[in-house]
Amino acid sequence: MRKVLFNRTTGPDKFCCWVSAGFQPNGQAPISSTDKLLTPQLGADGIDVDEFSVPRRLSMEEIPSIVDDFRVAAKNAIAAGFDGVEIHGAHGYLIDQFLKDQVNDRTDKYGGSLENRCRFALEVVEAVANEIGADRVGLRLSPFSDFCEAGDSNPEALGLYMANSLNKYGILYCHMVEPRMQVVEKFEVPRSLLPMRNAFEGTFIAAGGYDREEGNKAIAENYADLIAYGRLFLANPDLPRRFELDAPLNKYDRRTFYAPDPVIGYTDYPSLDSDA
Repeated sequence: MRKVLFNRTTGPDKFCCWVSAGFQPNGQAPISSTDKLLTPQLGADGIDVDEFSVPRRLSMEEIPSIVDDFRVAAKNAIAAGFDGVEIHGAHGYLIDQFLKDQVNDRTDKYGGSLENRCRFALEVVEAVANEIGADRVGLRLSPFSDFCEAGDSNPEALGLYMANSLNKYGILYCHMVEPRMQVVEKFEVPRSLLPMRNAFEGTFIAAGGYDREEGNKAIAENYADLIAYGRLFLANPDLPRRFELDAPLNKYDRRTFYAPDPVIGYTDYPSLDSDA
């Protein structure tokens, strides 16, 4: 079976979720849909506290060039040998900051109504699809997440609007995070992705705290076409084989997921062949 390689892109590095100006070229402010300051957050390692710079609200005149940056990033990914790109519209990144009404406080055509808040995301999807082909494009969304204070007052309506709107562009897949996922922990909530799954006409991928049994059940019940695994795949480089055999899984250590020094926790988890 041919290995399909997709590159998840947020566009250039300046589009990552709320960051310090120290990471930006010439110490400039990170760009956003707003100029509201994000309160300090507990870091991904669960120990350190991250502080953030005041973002700079994009002007309407700047937005087309930002959309074009996503197009160029996708073009470069294909030129580098990837089969496609997944646009990152989730978890507090730039697109998510436009989508969510608890962040987006704009009063122009990119803010206010649900349609306006989704405009930027859909312009990015259209530009990328036109550049590399819709059959090479996916979009990741987390309408129910409030990561980095990027929450929405009506996540069901947001997710459903985006699922319906994406059909116009014919992209390959829509990848959504389960509402039960709150930052890094899994909770059972009386909501589901099923309305979005039914609305989207392409391949629908669900993610968020799945194990082998839950994943198989979701596929069997037609809840999704595919199930995405992140943390389990990181800790188990041969996860499909382990699922096939129902073999024990390596336990992941979240504290090393983002640790720059020492560099551990990405390529040193053992496979079944080397697992004692």
